[in-house]
Amino acid sequence: MFFKKNPNKKLNIRIDVPKKDLEKFKEVLLYVLKKLESKQYLIKTVIYKMLYFSDFDYYEKYEEQLIGLTYIKNTHGPTPLEFGKVVREMLQKSDLALDKHSPNKYKYIPLREPDFSKLKSNELEVIDKVIKRLGGMNIVEINEYSHGDIPWIGTDFKEPIKYESVFYRTSKYSIRKTEFDKNDEIDIFVDDTYDWF
Repeated sequence: MFFKKNPNKKLNIRIDVPKKDLEKFKEVLLYVLKKLESKQYLIKTVIYKMLYFSDFDYYEKYEEQLIGLTYIKNTHGPTPLEFGKVVREMLQKSDLALDKHSPNKYKYIPLREPDFSKLKSNELEVIDKVIKRLGGMNIVEINEYSHGDIPWIGTDFKEPIKYESVFYRTSKYSIRKTEFDKNDEIDIFVDDTYDWF
């Protein structure tokens, strides 16, 4: 197939520069933990998915990061690189406690309320929708679900997952619904920068 550049079309170039907000991350983590505190065990893998989908869904909807963590493709799904450092700091400051029953059964317990002055209503709305969508899943279901998301699929193992890839999500994962998605006919991305002939 041949194509030529259409001089009348402007190129839309997105530049993906994550803007980490580790202070907001602490508040989002406390909020998620409070919302899910009825779960007996809440392992890191589940927390990682809640953070990932909150961050990536927010980016898809508003084209800006919620907390902007760096997520890598890992065996059990997206893993935020900053998680360990920030959680250790929160444990030291007594913002969190760790209730450990065995090596694989533990629960992070929030010891203070989230600071809602650092969270906007549209951010909380996205987080709440993620919790509603994923909160009832078990660990196997949530892992399988995360492995079907285009940003995770399109990333090499142990490499950072690009926020921009949310714009290629299928209708099952996309929070931006198009006319095609409403009919579940196809998921496509059309770039009309080029005229095809």
